[in-house]
Amino acid sequence: MSWLVLVVSGVLESVWATALGRSEGFTRLWPSVVFAVALVLSMAGLAYALRELPTGTAYAVWVGIGAALTVLIGMVTGAEPVSALRLLLVAGIVGCVIGLKALH
Repeated sequence: MSWLVLVVSGVLESVWATALGRSEGFTRLWPSVVFAVALVLSMAGLAYALRELPTGTAYAVWVGIGAALTVLIGMVTGAEPVSALRLLLVAGIVGCVIGLKALH
C-alpha cells in the first residue's frame, strides 16, 4: 500500500509543480488553488509512505516520478521542447525509479 500511495503522491507532485508554474506567482486563482490542494495531498502521501519505506528511496522515487511527469506534461503542452535526447534522459529517470523499487 505504501508504494501505491507513494506513486500517487509523485503524480500529485507533478500536478502541483505544473500548477505553480501556471499560477504566475500566485496571481491566478485556480492554478493557485490546484497547487495548494495537490501540494498538501502530495506531502501527506509522502509522509504516509515514509512510515514503511526508507526515506532516501521513497524521496528519490517521489521526486523522480514528479520530475519526469512534469517534464512530459511540459512537452505535451508545448511549454518545453521535445527532442530524442530529452526523452532519453526522462526515460533514464523512470528507469532509476523502477530500479529503486526493484531493489527494495
